Amino acid sequence: MSTQEMPRPVCVVTGSSSGIGAATALLFAERGYDVVVHCAKRAEAAEQVAKACRAAGAQALVIRADVAEDEQCRALAEEVRRRWGRVDTLVNSAGMTTKFADLKDLDALSRSDFEATYRVNVVGAFQMSRAIAPLMRGRPHASIVNISSLGGRMGTGSSMAYAASKGALNTLTLSLARALAPDVRVNAILPGMVDGDWMRNGLGEEVFEQRRQRYQSRALLHSIIEVEDVAAAAHWLAAGALKSTGQLIDLDAGHVLG
Repeated sequence: MSTQEMPRPVCVVTGSSSGIGAATALLFAERGYDVVVHCAKRAEAAEQVAKACRAAGAQALVIRADVAEDEQCRALAEEVRRRWGRVDTLVNSAGMTTKFADLKDLDALSRSDFEATYRVNVVGAFQMSRAIAPLMRGRPHASIVNISSLGGRMGTGSSMAYAASKGALNTLTLSLARALAPDVRVNAILPGMVDGDWMRNGLGEEVFEQRRQRYQSRALLHSIIEVEDVAAAAHWLAAGALKSTGQLIDLDAGHVLG
């Protein structure tokens, strides 16, 4: 079989109707992958992302599923199996926070806030990994990339529930790396402050700008993180870092060192 006839690798990106997930799906499409564009609710936005992926030369399949529900994760995997029969990369980008809450206000969050956040950010990532892993068997460079947060290491972020869930996702990354080795590599990216609609809408433009300036002034590279930066790191972990597993990669423009 010639190089031109080789089937394209397949990448599943959860939470890819917008933000980091959308940028990741498009980059993988541009780099020669067929992609699954996943959404929980925003099917129209997901279709627009898929349209851009197809324009880049990829086959793109839009699947709507709630990653917090195991049967829906398994149904997604089955749909991918029927379409391609394999997966090379899973990027767990789906994430949520129930609200933006000051860390000093211990009454700002309820038990249900924690439970809802963990169901997507931790349980969802586990269930998707479990559902997709069988489709990775025999693939030469199978890889799972979890999109975590620097807040999971530092105890900061939009809320205490969010930070705690990302800390749990970091630990889950290590556990999955052990469980799935040597067949599947599992790593996580920990972005610092990301310039995207999620942060801008959650904080409001004025507060976002204040935090952006404060972050940039401390970061050694004098910048915040763009969604394309996270997408590029995910692709590197999937296609370039072939001897890396169980790694938690800070992507913070040197903010911690600053």
